[in-house]
Amino acid sequence: MSAGNGTPSGSAAGEEVWAGSGVEVEGSELPTFSVAAKVRVGVTVVLFISSAGGNLAVLWSVTRPQPSQLRPSPVRRLFAHLAAADLLVTFVVMPLDATWNITVQWLAGDIACRTLMFLKLMAMYAAAFLPVVIGLDRQAAVLHPLGPRSTGGKLLGAAWGLSFLLALPQLFLFHTVRRAGPVPFTQCVTKGSFKAQWQETTYNLFTFCCLFLLPLTAMTICYSRIVLSVSSSRTRKGNHASAGEFTLRRSLDNRPRVRLRALRLALLVLLTFILCWTPYYLLGLWYWFSPTMLNEVPPSLSHILFLFGLLNAPLDPLLYGAFTLGCRRAHQELSIDSSREGGSGRKPQQEIQALRQMEIQANVAAKEAGETKETSL
Repeated sequence: MSAGNGTPSGSAAGEEVWAGSGVEVEGSELPTFSVAAKVRVGVTVVLFISSAGGNLAVLWSVTRPQPSQLRPSPVRRLFAHLAAADLLVTFVVMPLDATWNITVQWLAGDIACRTLMFLKLMAMYAAAFLPVVIGLDRQAAVLHPLGPRSTGGKLLGAAWGLSFLLALPQLFLFHTVRRAGPVPFTQCVTKGSFKAQWQETTYNLFTFCCLFLLPLTAMTICYSRIVLSVSSSRTRKGNHASAGEFTLRRSLDNRPRVRLRALRLALLVLLTFILCWTPYYLLGLWYWFSPTMLNEVPPSLSHILFLFGLLNAPLDPLLYGAFTLGCRRAHQELSIDSSREGGSGRKPQQEIQALRQMEIQANVAAKEAGETKETSL
């Protein structure tokens, strides 16, 4: 969400330095490649390597054909898109941030300034919208397990389409400006694109709402409904079913266990999104309403908070890796149990027959109890 070089202000040199597109202005002290910036570049390189390796592995894992499945799992397809969004952050936001901190000023020209700022915000939008799509899919799977699931492709298209459209203003707001003086200095900023300060603040607040507040609200609603539905259904099952019958019904199909793991994974994705980006966005809000905070907060704090936000991209593949390992163990356990029963298809059939026999015996016992009661009367 940062407008410029990873700082809330969008200008590493301060507000008074830049006046407008292509305008040469004089100002105060120029920014330097400080020790905090060097540490930020080093950590960004580490995050880039880990995120690129992890998300590429996830993308390969979820897109390769599965011999045991006739069609790809909806969860796998969703996390393939999430990995693609994280890769966009990895290959656009991270190199851009590291290079910009090294060069301090902008050296790539006006077209690259506009294009890269557009791609940067689009990547961050996609990384925020894809977890919302996953939350909506999990909500539909839990609340309406027998309903149609054909809207997943439409939601994915809407997430990418909105990311593209909402990032388009960056092409027109950002531009290069020059600073006059003995040392030439060029920067990529939004200065001069807004006629008044309140217009820039309104645009930043709109970006904050679309990039953080609305996705967070949507995901919170989805998972709250899921948790309430799961807890209420378990309560009803516990009250109206015997222990033996509940165990048999639960063992007829292994899919609820996989769905529960998918729900846990989606919840972890939500929690990492909140923990990684909330401090940085709060710092941005503080700046928008009180620009003098730049004099009160050390520059190293904004570096740390932005790096903490970038940590979200390499964490997602670790979470997905834990999810896939759990699913594979569940499938292996199911295969072992099925082979012990003499075949993969015999165990569920035997359990269904046992359940039916239990119900028949219960009905017979109820009838005999009724006849005994009538005889005694």
